[in-house]
Amino acid sequence: MITPSRRHVSRRTASRSTARVALTVGAVGAGIVLGASPASAHVSIQEDVQAADSYALLSFGVPHGCDESPTTKVRIQLPDSIPTATPSINPNWDIEIIKEQLDPPLETGHGEALTERISEVVFTAKTPLEPGYRDDLKLTVHIPAEAAGTTLAFPTIQECVEGQTAWTQVASDGQNPDELESPAPTVTVTAATGDAHGSTDTEASTAAAAPESGDEETTSAARKSTGSDGDDSSGLAIAGLVTGILGTFLGGGALAASRRSAA
Repeated sequence: MITPSRRHVSRRTASRSTARVALTVGAVGAGIVLGASPASAHVSIQEDVQAADSYALLSFGVPHGCDESPTTKVRIQLPDSIPTATPSINPNWDIEIIKEQLDPPLETGHGEALTERISEVVFTAKTPLEPGYRDDLKLTVHIPAEAAGTTLAFPTIQECVEGQTAWTQVASDGQNPDELESPAPTVTVTAATGDAHGSTDTEASTAAAAPESGDEETTSAARKSTGSDGDDSSGLAIAGLVTGILGTFLGGGALAASRRSAA
């Protein structure tokens, strides 16, 4: 038989235990929210898996500045196996295409020989991209058939008002890319699917076929929009936020109940 004094202690202990559990749930939820961003903390390509011998629309996400310094310029270098690229118009940036001579010329497989290639595409911000905001810079490229089974790297230099970050590191054979401090944006190339337009379908093939079009293809969100870091990251962040709020609410209620029991 439990005496009144022991019953009072038991209720207090149970209330405190409930409060601790609820507060722990809240802390875990907050941790999920805070931990959802590191995966997208560097300049990366969202469409990072593409089929060989296909056209691909690649979105280079710029998620932050250089140590909180606003971004002024992004220089994207093309792999040697990709001689051309078509940048999408972005109203927030000026675009410059850098070319280099090819000696000997490169056979395209269509009876043509290229004497020069696009080595770099430079995006210069009309207004520096402030930390806390992101933007997407897009290129349409043709993934070569011979690239199947390989990983293509697009070394990228992010210049800021103060300093710069070179996203140029490439993992060596057998190395985990997640171990790199400043990894280059990459695309993993799978076997050809027989569809020359690849995963980008009409949008990519149209952009590649008409690089000089006067239509402003505004494919990026406006500067003051935080953009999208991917459905998975957004879903995880929302779930974590809901869990954190619920845990905090339960913790506060349990703590109040424990105080009433103690009284």
